[in-house]
Amino acid sequence: MMRAIKSLNVYTDNSFRPSCLIINNGKIQDVLSQLPEGFAGEVDDVGGLPVIPGMVDTHVHVNEPGRTDWEGFETATKAAAAGGVTTIVDMPLNCLPVTITKKAFDEKLSAVKGKTWVNCGFWGGVVPESIDDLDELLNAGVLGVKSFLIDSGIPEFPPMAKADLKKAMAILANHQVPYLIHAELDD
Repeated sequence: MMRAIKSLNVYTDNSFRPSCLIINNGKIQDVLSQLPEGFAGEVDDVGGLPVIPGMVDTHVHVNEPGRTDWEGFETATKAAAAGGVTTIVDMPLNCLPVTITKKAFDEKLSAVKGKTWVNCGFWGGVVPESIDDLDELLNAGVLGVKSFLIDSGIPEFPPMAKADLKKAMAILANHQVPYLIHAELDD
């Protein structure tokens, strides 16, 4: 479906100028100085409001469910939107339960329903006790997983040993997703 966003203040080529963003199936197809003659799609004319590229923050600790008093998805995503962030990717720890199984991921998705003001993606986690659940977690839609080699600061997210990493990497290889590792060593 074609649509357009028209503004007097579109930021492109290092300056603001009047422009139209032509969007095809949810993706920007072109940025033009004016709407093409005979354009048949829906047009959102936002007047003088600025249209700027959004930022993506791939490392956010929202803490919901379980520790929402620290920060929940409603406040985190409202703050992100206010700062020009259009997408956040939530980390798997600091929430309760930590996102190390499909069941925990489902709980998180249920807890955030109706509370987001920007797009959200989710990292999963892998700890020694959750390696057998890793394949199912990855199939549930997390973007990749994270582990620690030292104390994470919370008991629900213990560190991985070398043997654990080898087991996890064998599973991850089948999914072609990133493996984020806090690679510090205590010694």
